[in-house]
Amino acid sequence: MTPLPLLRVEIDGRPADAESLLHPATTAYGHFTAMQVRGGATRGLALHLERLRKATDELWGQELNGERVRGLIRHALGDTYPDASVRVYVHCPEITPTVMVTVRGPQRMSGAEQALQSVAYRRPAAHIKHLGGFGQGYYGQRARAAGFDDALLVEDDGTVLEGAVTNIGFLDDTGVVWPAGPSLDGITLQLLEPRLAGAGLPSRRARITLDGLGAFRAAFVTNSQGVAPVGRIDDTVFPVDEKLMERLHEIDAAVPWDTV
Repeated sequence: MTPLPLLRVEIDGRPADAESLLHPATTAYGHFTAMQVRGGATRGLALHLERLRKATDELWGQELNGERVRGLIRHALGDTYPDASVRVYVHCPEITPTVMVTVRGPQRMSGAEQALQSVAYRRPAAHIKHLGGFGQGYYGQRARAAGFDDALLVEDDGTVLEGAVTNIGFLDDTGVVWPAGPSLDGITLQLLEPRLAGAGLPSRRARITLDGLGAFRAAFVTNSQGVAPVGRIDDTVFPVDEKLMERLHEIDAAVPWDTV
């Protein structure tokens, strides 16, 4: 999906200018989180703030106050953009981390089934939503050029990890199976996973390989923009399970919204 034009960029609560953008524009060392805002609220806000806090501590050994970040998001949205796609980037050019908030128009997954092309690539420090995603962009573009919607990242031995910008889940006779391996626990995954059992969909994590995909009845991807079915991975076809997708959408829609 092509990103919408930027509507606003603020760094530490001030409009970005050439000087304040110099460090973000010339370094790939940092991290971020992405969220959809509707009516000035988002889902999983505490998870977003905790993601940013933990990564800031791991990358620089610095504290990042969640309420400060929340206030910066609220400031960037103002009264102008109650509905938006928001990204919060953290850099540390000196001692104190800086927070950049970007605002674009709201986005949502189309819901159309996706075709994924597997590529042997594991993101470095995969548990962090870090900058410098050249590999993801490179393989995603090559997948689209080959007629797929995006790339599926796998180990050299074919162990499934994650989508280029998504998490992936599968359905078998036991319920939902998430790949076990180095990957990012997306916010939507974190919101859905503990709610699945209550909706009659037990879930677990297990090693999944490309040569074992035939054991699954369906597949789907998740990210901050929603949930969509997967219709094909390489040459393996998955019939869209309408009942599964209906339940996933119901669970997703029932997640509460947190006021920014």
